Amino acid sequence: MTTPPDGLPAYRVLTGPDDATFCRRVSEMLELGYALHEGPAVTFDGERVIVAQALIWPTRP
Repeated sequence: MTTPPDGLPAYRVLTGPDDATFCRRVSEMLELGYALHEGPAVTFDGERVIVAQALIWPTRP
C-alpha cells in the first residue's frame, strides 16, 4: 500500500497521558503500517507525564 488507509495523513503526531490507552493508540498505528519517527517527546504537566509520538507512513520504492 503506497498511501495510508481510510484517507489518514502520511504524518501523524499522537499525544496524551503516558498510559495504556496512549500505548494502544500508538500500537494501532504501527499495526496499520505506520513507523515511528524518532523517539517520543515527554513532559510533565504538574500532575502526570504527557507523551507525544510522531509516526510516518513509510514510502516504499
